[in-house]
Amino acid sequence: MDAFAAHAAPDLATPAAAWIARLAHERRASPRTVEAYARDLRQFLVYLAAREGRVPALADVARLKPLDLRGFLAERRKDGAGGRTLMRQLAALRSFARHLSAQGLADASAFAATRGPRIRKGLPKPLAPGAARAVADPASRAGEARDPWILARDAAVMALLYGAGLRISEALSLRRADAERMAGGRLTITGKGGKARMVPILPQVGEAIASYLKACPWRVPPDGPLFVGARGGPLSPRIVQLAMEGLRGALGLPETATPHALRHSFATHLLARGGDLRAIQELLGHASVSTTQIYTQVDAARLMAAYKAAHPRA
Repeated sequence: MDAFAAHAAPDLATPAAAWIARLAHERRASPRTVEAYARDLRQFLVYLAAREGRVPALADVARLKPLDLRGFLAERRKDGAGGRTLMRQLAALRSFARHLSAQGLADASAFAATRGPRIRKGLPKPLAPGAARAVADPASRAGEARDPWILARDAAVMALLYGAGLRISEALSLRRADAERMAGGRLTITGKGGKARMVPILPQVGEAIASYLKACPWRVPPDGPLFVGARGGPLSPRIVQLAMEGLRGALGLPETATPHALRHSFATHLLARGGDLRAIQELLGHASVSTTQIYTQVDAARLMAAYKAAHPRA
């Protein structure tokens, strides 16, 4: 309740806190999703408070209409929120409304009837195979004034993102004991929604991790983080993003070269070499094959670009 006490009356703050707890523990949503959904609900409550001139109560939410929700989305759009952010906020509010309905506290029909903004889906932008390999090579940053073990660490993280198709959050959630399991050539990863999947660990990836561990000055217990920061604590995703920014300059890569682009590269390069779409879906941990199918469009787009560039009559 404390997280919402300043923004809602007790009869609304209490179920809001229970909803967040249910997301975290029963639904096993990722910490980032829980944090984002809590922030989305607080922003909505602040909007209602400004409109009503007081903190909103359960009765205020119960009588909301789709027009009220569209007003909130329009206000967020004016504040600079993009289409994907608005869709996530609407998803968060719908989830909260379903929780209220399930508890018999309010009707969720207004939230379900509100249409979200249209989003133009862009294609993923993978790196070229040579660039992806260079990103995972510590020699690409040899000129930087950084400790060799840090360069080895960053290269090991990049190798996992490209070689195993991990999300950055999945790579940084690995434990020190997982390094021993990787020696067997495969690893079980727990991804979004608590869904577990088996991923292969290529010898090159295993060698990169072994090189990092050999050079790392910190002795971490088996249940500690596999990848550590300069002071021995858990490695921040921002540090990996900064490392990629440095690689973009060193290798002349575009702004679209991000850590997540390595996961796109993993899927696109597998598909280009004849990989089975269902198998790639399993490796990525996608709940639906329709999510994975976007990589077929990427491959087709690259093929047409090559055709137009090379064919005499293109």
